[in-house]
Amino acid sequence: MAAQAVAMEDVFVADPVLLRAIVGAVDNSLTMCDTRVRCVGVSSIPRRDTGSVTGLIGIHGDVSGFITVNLSERLALRMVGGLLQERFDALTHQVVDGVGEITNIIAGQVKNGLAGSPWMFRHVTVPSVIVGQNYQIAYAKGLQYAAATFEQDDTEALLFEDRLLQVTVSLMRL
Repeated sequence: MAAQAVAMEDVFVADPVLLRAIVGAVDNSLTMCDTRVRCVGVSSIPRRDTGSVTGLIGIHGDVSGFITVNLSERLALRMVGGLLQERFDALTHQVVDGVGEITNIIAGQVKNGLAGSPWMFRHVTVPSVIVGQNYQIAYAKGLQYAAATFEQDDTEALLFEDRLLQVTVSLMRL
């Protein structure tokens, strides 16, 4: 029996429109933070976030759901420092607020990236920030989920997880 060629679209189950919007949003948003990252993985299945700081923002319009931005404390300090042009050595209320603002910026860019698509939305909520680890988000059945993991080139980071940023979009059509 001859082997059949498998098209990438058949293997790659995460919605490509959502993934393009995520990657484009991160690329556009992080230039404001003097931070460069590269996409190192994608997923269509929810998994536990490894970072200790997570921005969460609700979205609604023709779809409803949320966007999360999960990152390590080290990367949060660097990104917010780049955004505010300051140096931060510890997680402070200013850094937590900055992660909320970065979440808002990324959500706005995702919104722009999804304009005109079946996944477009018109409104975002005020961002919330979760600080800590070992929490889980329970995803409702029927959500379309797409996540992209990015790595910052930080030669001083001892742990791989300290260089990671994950952005997820979870949506349900109304």
